[in-house]
Amino acid sequence: MAPTMTAAVVCLVAMFASFTVGTKSYSHNSTYYNPILPGFHPDPSCIFVKEWDNTFFCASSSFNAFPGIPLHASRDLQNWKLIGHVLNRREQLPRLAETNRSTSGIWAPTLRFHDETFWLVTTLVDDDRTADDASRWDNVIFQSNNPFDPSAWTEAIHFDFEGYDTSPLWDLDGKTYIVGAHAWQVFPGILLAETNLETGEAGEWEVIWNGTGGTAPEGPHIYLKDGWYYLLAAEGGTGLEHMVTMARSNSIHGPYEANPGNPVLTNANTTNYFQTVGHADLFQDSTSNWWGVALSTRSGPEYINYPMGRETVMVPVRWSDGQFPIWTPLNGEMSGWELPQETAVVKGSGPIITEGDVVNFEPGSSLPAHFTYWRFPNPESYTVSPPDHPNTLRLNPSKLNLTALNGNYAGPDGQTFVGRRQQDTLFTYSVDLDYAPTSREEEAGVSIFLTQNHHLDLGVVLLPANESTTSLADAGYPTNSSELIPQLRFRGISYVPVPDDITFPIPEVWSNKPLRLEIKAHNMTHYSMSAGPADALSEMRTILDVSNAPVSWGFTGVILGVYCTNNGYEGNTPAYFSKWRYIPQGQFRN
Repeated sequence: MAPTMTAAVVCLVAMFASFTVGTKSYSHNSTYYNPILPGFHPDPSCIFVKEWDNTFFCASSSFNAFPGIPLHASRDLQNWKLIGHVLNRREQLPRLAETNRSTSGIWAPTLRFHDETFWLVTTLVDDDRTADDASRWDNVIFQSNNPFDPSAWTEAIHFDFEGYDTSPLWDLDGKTYIVGAHAWQVFPGILLAETNLETGEAGEWEVIWNGTGGTAPEGPHIYLKDGWYYLLAAEGGTGLEHMVTMARSNSIHGPYEANPGNPVLTNANTTNYFQTVGHADLFQDSTSNWWGVALSTRSGPEYINYPMGRETVMVPVRWSDGQFPIWTPLNGEMSGWELPQETAVVKGSGPIITEGDVVNFEPGSSLPAHFTYWRFPNPESYTVSPPDHPNTLRLNPSKLNLTALNGNYAGPDGQTFVGRRQQDTLFTYSVDLDYAPTSREEEAGVSIFLTQNHHLDLGVVLLPANESTTSLADAGYPTNSSELIPQLRFRGISYVPVPDDITFPIPEVWSNKPLRLEIKAHNMTHYSMSAGPADALSEMRTILDVSNAPVSWGFTGVILGVYCTNNGYEGNTPAYFSKWRYIPQGQFRN
């Protein structure tokens, strides 16, 4: 259940009161807000399945996060519920544990429904390999007869393709194809091959389109409509020049003629708050209206502060017979087709995406479906409500901290970290920590985690007193003492400059009692990180305010969570977290 809002939702939107298609005007009853899937949900692929109670389904990329490939469902295109993850068991795709680099993992899934079966085609990328190393690209197929049951998703079927962003399609003659992209030297452009989705056997790959001249043609999907094969792609790279383009042909093999109106969707060279718009998909609703989804970052053209990374947005699309579709320009507030008037709530184990968290780790419970690890977790490191500490989450320390090994390989034992996506511009996230470290560098705390190369941590750590960066006397300790004492430590890592480390001796009056650790986004550019005794919140101290620029980078988005590590030493003291709260407090849309 979502917590009560403690602050008015901030909706600074572009005032787009109505939308006209042809001679028909749509207004207030068709208004909705972007992003529809806020937070780390890039590369959306969405479908409408009448056979499943008129339900919309959307899959998105997960990179190294696990469970992977989150699957959201809705009946009204507004209330999206997490119903599970396609990649939910280690045995489905064991190699996810081994991929190196923070940009590796699951790229660009395509979700489709055909012959009463859900199909998911995607690429597991290992960015430690060279661009034209075939082992860099592990293209895979999953299928399921029930998307609401995680166990129904099969293990991966692999197929050979030196590229990524793969997408299936079924032709009228019964043949099945996969279209994909490769932006490097060997096969530049968009490629196609006949493929058996049951076995992964693929035919010869042929280049069918090279795009309009923008960087890295990718993200292809093909739609058969009115006797035409319409090819949708993304170009311009993943940054501010990102755009959606289209071409069409009378033959699936081409040649493909570019849309004279390209790009069909982009916010490049604008001042719009929504930037990097691209990697799109198209689907229809029950009344045959078309919708487009794409990724976007809420960064403005400055492209500095966007900690939620690439999110899923949606726009109405007009697609007349025999013509290229016309996409509505993207804004925070949208008006277009009348939204479905469904009232039934989609079933599923996860929350509605706009909800916050009130998690108390009750006996007999398990971690919520939307909780997220970085690669596969070690199950022995996470215990909900152990008998000696009921209503807590016990974390056993990992040898590796959140930065881990060079190149970001997590190692066979993984990292002890679990969190949830930041999904709001403004929020307060907090937990209680009961922790009594006994050896040097044992540490537990909270993290603003983007990747292993980009995270901001506030933890309790056992260090020599004289390594403190602040006054020992103020905390009640002798000056220049070298005894090991528990200290609050902030430290961060990023390709963007981060503040120097801060070590703050825990005051003796706070000792031997649980602490409250808090992360608060109080505007669109900064977090505050605070700590204090859990039983006296009036004594909370802000340790620092820190820019979100160090965690505004790359392909993913911030995960807020808890960790426990011995930082490569020998300690094995567990940490106990309780009263997990995530309170949404506002979305900025302009």
